[in-house]
Amino acid sequence: MIKTMNGLFITFEGIDGAGKSTHIEGLAQAFRSQGRVVTLTREPGGTPLAEQLRQMVLNDPMDAMTEALLVFAARRDHIKQVIQPALARGEVLLCDRFTDASFAYQGAGRGFDRGMLATLEHWVQDGVLQPELTVWFDLPAAVAAQRLTGARAPDRFESQPKAFFERVAGGYADRFAQSPGRFARINADQDPSAVWVEVERAVRAKGMLS
Repeated sequence: MIKTMNGLFITFEGIDGAGKSTHIEGLAQAFRSQGRVVTLTREPGGTPLAEQLRQMVLNDPMDAMTEALLVFAARRDHIKQVIQPALARGEVLLCDRFTDASFAYQGAGRGFDRGMLATLEHWVQDGVLQPELTVWFDLPAAVAAQRLTGARAPDRFESQPKAFFERVAGGYADRFAQSPGRFARINADQDPSAVWVEVERAVRAKGMLS
């Protein structure tokens, strides 16, 4: 497990439309109510440089290798500028997506080499940085597609066909199987209030909320 100094590192994962972003602020408020300082951030993004790279990844045509390299470049800057400093200050860091997304989207979705992704993960994360908890919003690709319909102008990922998201969901399932102790698998195909109950229960089960 990771060395997060005095802080707490929790990531939220899931395919587009899974509803994970809805519950990050709720969890942030739960931690704040217990006197914790919370940093909310996202990937790709979280720093000025990483946000520029995010716009490229979401909107500019590129092959799978270029996409993966840009995502990990953004992640490196994010780790150095935001994640490690927040954890060193003893804060709770809640991140909307992290490296599991790279294995799901660039690996399973785009078909980029998983071994190369593992090498990038080791280099960029100094061999040790991983979340203490990953909250995975598991949702069938068909349901996600219905939720995304007409939401807004789709980016390069949101405009992908259902088969792409089925592969991405499979990529998340693979990561879950490799590290089940790190993941909390949430049934995202239910009412938001029921999803929140599962999220809160999972965090409390880890002893992270009193």
